[in-house]
Amino acid sequence: MKQSEIKELSVEELKEKRAEFKKQYSDLKMAHSVTPLENPLLIRSVRRTVARLATELTKRELQ
Repeated sequence: MKQSEIKELSVEELKEKRAEFKKQYSDLKMAHSVTPLENPLLIRSVRRTVARLATELTKRELQ
């Protein structure tokens, strides 16, 4: 998810997306620990998306 897409979301949508991506991240980590993933870089991209969403939420709370 790109930063330009994240800026267009409302606060509620940001919270929902962050929860979805956190769950996806934990599922990927668990699957990777059992058997190596075909594309382990997917874990990094999901983790960074979670961080982008959290950063945008914090930014909006401070405004």
